[in-house]
Amino acid sequence: MQPALIRPLLAFCAISLLTVSARGNAQAYPTKSIRLIVPFAAGGSTDALARAVGQKLGESLGQQVVVDNRTGATGNIGTDLVAKASPDGYTLLMAFDATMVINPSAYKKLPFDPVKDFTPITEVAALPLILAAHPSFPANNVKELIAYARQKPGINYSSSGYASTPHLAMVLFAQRTGTQFTHIAYKGGGQAVVDVLGGQVPLIATAIPTVQAHIKAGKLKAIGLTSGKRHPSLPDVGTFAEAGLPGFDVSAWYGLLAPAGTPKTVIARLHDEVVKILQSPEMKERFLTTIGGDPVGDTPEAFAATIKNDMARWAKIVKESGIKLE
Repeated sequence: MQPALIRPLLAFCAISLLTVSARGNAQAYPTKSIRLIVPFAAGGSTDALARAVGQKLGESLGQQVVVDNRTGATGNIGTDLVAKASPDGYTLLMAFDATMVINPSAYKKLPFDPVKDFTPITEVAALPLILAAHPSFPANNVKELIAYARQKPGINYSSSGYASTPHLAMVLFAQRTGTQFTHIAYKGGGQAVVDVLGGQVPLIATAIPTVQAHIKAGKLKAIGLTSGKRHPSLPDVGTFAEAGLPGFDVSAWYGLLAPAGTPKTVIARLHDEVVKILQSPEMKERFLTTIGGDPVGDTPEAFAATIKNDMARWAKIVKESGIKLE
């Protein structure tokens, strides 16, 4: 064979071998345990969700998914750890929306870029938020609350933290209605609930699971949902949009991400497996009764768009309200 023909043939064979090798590696993934970073403490909603999904993901992949809680700086420490991890699919992040889309505006500087440093896999869950009150509070719904707040500006409300999604939902609510509230920020939702149950603080903005049992027991009363639609766990509770605030739709979300540069074949495998898990009847029931969120399971592209859109949305609110984190 002529040398001029041999060189192209050798090149073609080399490319073919590389392609076969890449496919083999993709099919082999994973060959060892996967570390799922939760940037918050064990026992919280992010941790509970990560453990529920991680267990099923480990079963479907045939490798253990180890949940690793790395707390601190409102989620920044654990999130940064994943941003700087090897992009091989063996270190993943169960992200909470506040860290990814609020912290970039609230902090003067972050050690990571929520867009450039991560590859989205899928939004795992949307967690509807609710405004609840002590039974003695005069208002019983959103319309009554607006009227009462205009007469009594500065009403106290609690949340699980400064610059949290519930906090910003109430900032947006105040802007939309021309009212004024005083935010009492707690470190976590536990004590915030205790103080509202005891009547020390009249209102609490939080996720549904935090107060659902207390509402059903009559120890708290629901004022309204900040999400765009009613929730099956509390079907009689109306939304802020229904009360005359069209387009008002604020839910917290959780999502699965990998470090930027993770192979597309690995992202596709993880996406497909997680979506199957979220669509299973068992997981849907678990979300409704235990976790309290709604399973999502969108595409990586759709999740990436959600992150970018929410960053822009909350940047405006953070700037206008003067919220800052150190």
